[in-house]
Amino acid sequence: MFNKIMKRGQKKPSKSEATEPPPVPTAAAAPNVTVNHASRATVAAPQPLLSLATIQNPGVVEVLPMLRDVAVPERHVVFIRKVLVCCFFFDFSDTMKSAREKEIKRQTLAELVDIVQSGSCKLNEIMQEDMIKMVSMNIFRCLPPAPHENTGAEGGDPEEDDMFMDPAWPHLQLVYELLLRYIVSSDTDTKLAKRFIDHAFVIKLLELFDSEDMREREYLKTIVHRIYGRFMVHRPLIRNEINNILYRFIFETERYNGICELLEILGSIINGFALPMKEEHKLFLVRALIPMHKPKSITMYHQQLSYCITQFVEKDYRLSDTVIRGVLKYWPLTNCGKEVLFLGELEEILEFTQSAEFQRCMVPLFRQIGRSLNSPHFQVAERALFWWNNEHIVALIAENRHVVLPIIFDALEKNIRSHWNPAINGLSANVRRMFQEMDGELFDECQRQHAAKEANAGKLEEQRVSTWKRLEEVAARTMGVV
Repeated sequence: MFNKIMKRGQKKPSKSEATEPPPVPTAAAAPNVTVNHASRATVAAPQPLLSLATIQNPGVVEVLPMLRDVAVPERHVVFIRKVLVCCFFFDFSDTMKSAREKEIKRQTLAELVDIVQSGSCKLNEIMQEDMIKMVSMNIFRCLPPAPHENTGAEGGDPEEDDMFMDPAWPHLQLVYELLLRYIVSSDTDTKLAKRFIDHAFVIKLLELFDSEDMREREYLKTIVHRIYGRFMVHRPLIRNEINNILYRFIFETERYNGICELLEILGSIINGFALPMKEEHKLFLVRALIPMHKPKSITMYHQQLSYCITQFVEKDYRLSDTVIRGVLKYWPLTNCGKEVLFLGELEEILEFTQSAEFQRCMVPLFRQIGRSLNSPHFQVAERALFWWNNEHIVALIAENRHVVLPIIFDALEKNIRSHWNPAINGLSANVRRMFQEMDGELFDECQRQHAAKEANAGKLEEQRVSTWKRLEEVAARTMGVV
């Protein structure tokens, strides 16, 4: 009887109880305790993933095994420890100080670059986040003062500043290379990566373009360009931040080391603008790019600026009138080198200009060209005369010769008669002959008007002299009365 009662008490567990998994131990419930059951398969409790925030800092640069030599379950921990090694900073002013530790960090960074580039190790979310944190700690730093800030000199010519080479570049280069390989890697999920490469990260990245080290700016240019291409969410931000940097450069400081690189990025961005062009892009042209002709240091970045502006006109020829008038607004008065650059830029713009837009700006344009033709600096006059070697510009001039020739005829005659440079005499004579062949009647009329002006020049000179004499007499009488 007792045995029957005992058998009834041993009920079979219900179906739901049999499939319920054992409770998973939490971090507070002694995760190091393992229970083995001989009658069932061992179930490993999931361990919390380590990160830079949880791993203990050893306080020294430790030598770690190569990641490929580590068992797969241990790679996460070793990777985080390698990232931690790369968070140490050293004094590069003394090459012998901590030489061993510097070399360990360099080799560790090189290995991380190879891991990301080859895709040999799949990086989970925590590994990616900690790696970008390490990159931020290394590159986002206070930049050293510029040479003119050390000397206290106001203004100065940026071209005369000595080239700065960051002594920490052996490590910085590998950090930038790691960031670049991560961004361009096909294994990088942009939806996940944008959590780490966020707006704050991009803004700090753009601020680094003021670095004195040209090598750093080249890496930044490539990285920002890749971010713009892969992360759609950052495109408006990048354009706005570059816009703000240009504003500060034009209207406040007139000094910024990375203007060339930023304009190169803008050139690629403008090249990808869809048509019809948005109004915000046209405003950027008018408010930021055209005023970039104002600073004295334009010779350092004019090639990149000219490319950006030409891209706008090439995409929408209706902008040519706005651009030409804008360039004329900032025309240099005493800087001959700058004037030569402007003449070359206008020639490139006119190649994409149609007749209707040309007619709207040809009067102020050729008034300025007439002044450039008579420049005593032969390179300025020569560059202006070279316009007549461009077939498209000659076609526009021929179509509107009744307006253009009367404006520049006097300048051509003056060059032929009295310019000190023989080459300018010859080029001016060739342009004069070209107009004569275009329209003989118009040429004769302009010649008659020029002769009349020359005849009246003597009378005008006499009137000017007599006017000054009368002023001198009045002044003398006034002084006598006093």
